[in-house]
Amino acid sequence: MINRHWFFIFFCACSFINFAQETENTSEAEETKAYTSLEMDPLAPSKAAFYSAILPGLGQAVNKKYWKIPIVYAALGTSIYFYLENDKNYNRYRNAYKRRLSGFTDDEFYGEGTIPLLSNDALIRAQQTLRRNKELSLLITIGLYALNIIDANVDSHLLQYNVDKNLAVNPFIDFDTPDISAQLGLSINFNF
Repeated sequence: MINRHWFFIFFCACSFINFAQETENTSEAEETKAYTSLEMDPLAPSKAAFYSAILPGLGQAVNKKYWKIPIVYAALGTSIYFYLENDKNYNRYRNAYKRRLSGFTDDEFYGEGTIPLLSNDALIRAQQTLRRNKELSLLITIGLYALNIIDANVDSHLLQYNVDKNLAVNPFIDFDTPDISAQLGLSINFNF
């Protein structure tokens, strides 16, 4: 008995959906005209990628995704900041090591006494670490720049993605006239 109630509720819900679709007053010619009014530009993805390669964020502006521009600049700015910071510290340690090799004891890492705060080996290890971090920051910057271009290209492709009524999944009810019974079903229609 409970199954009959659920079947009745499902039948009523599908009937309302079907009747709501049939009461539209637009003809098929008007609907296809409305959906085909958007012209597809096959060069739009390459145009967006080109603009984004020229100036990061410009491809996102071409796609009218303005909210992505601050994210692009924040990501690139952060990675460039870390590159410059590592480069500055690398030069500090390298200059101190060069001065020590020349016989000077007045670098910033030597300290005030006869025993240095950082040994020559510590300066070499610091240079290696900072150089590795600097190169890693450069690779991350290049990767984010490429990701900016790829994002503009993919987003432009997705803007041209065809989503219209002809690609819909709609429930239907088929009334069998000889038996006067209803059959429920689900149809997938592709109109070319």
